[in-house]
Amino acid sequence: MSILALIAADLMAILILTFAIYFPRHHRRDLVVAFLGVNVGVVAVSLMLGSTTIGAGLGLGLFGVLSIIRLRSDEIAQHEIAYYFAALALGLIAGLSTSVTMLAIGLMVLILATLFVGDHPALFRRYRSQTMELDVAHTDESALWTHLELLLNARVVNLNVKHVDLVNDTTLVDVRYVVGATPALVHEASPSIAAAARS
Repeated sequence: MSILALIAADLMAILILTFAIYFPRHHRRDLVVAFLGVNVGVVAVSLMLGSTTIGAGLGLGLFGVLSIIRLRSDEIAQHEIAYYFAALALGLIAGLSTSVTMLAIGLMVLILATLFVGDHPALFRRYRSQTMELDVAHTDESALWTHLELLLNARVVNLNVKHVDLVNDTTLVDVRYVVGATPALVHEASPSIAAAARS
C-alpha cells in the first residue's frame, strides 16, 4: 500500500511539474511527453531495482548514461534540462523509497517549489540573452558594447565575443541585456564611437 501511495505522490508531482509549471510557461509539447515518460520509466525501473539483487548504484549509473545520451541527441535549453532532471529526481525518490515518509514527500515538494520559483516569469523578467551576428567586425569591445546598446535600445550587462571575421566583416557575439533599462555606455561613449555604432 505504501508503494502505491508513493507512486500516486510521484504521479501527482510530475503532473504538477509538467502541466501546471512547465507547459503554461514554455509550450513545448514534445518535452512534456519526455518528462512524463522519463519519470514513469524511472519509477518503474527503480522499483524493480529495489526488489532484486542489483545494486542501486548500478541502476543510478545506467540512468546517468541514458540521460547523457538523451540530452546529447537534441539541443534543449538550460531550463528544459532542469525540468528533465527534476522529472528524473522525482521518479528516483518515489522508486527508491520503501515507504511514504515526510522526507520523500518533502523532497518532492522542494523540487517542485524550486522549479516553480526559479523559472517564474516574474523572476528577472526584463533580462534577455541571445547570440547575434553583426555585419561589422568589432575589435574594440567598448565600441561593440555601444553598438549593441544602440541596436537593442537596452542596457547591455554582459557580452562574450564568439568570433570576429575580418575578411567578411562580421562579429558573432553572445549578449545579455536588460529590456527597458537606460543604456549605460551610449552616454559615456564619444560622439565618434556612437556615430560608428549607428552606421
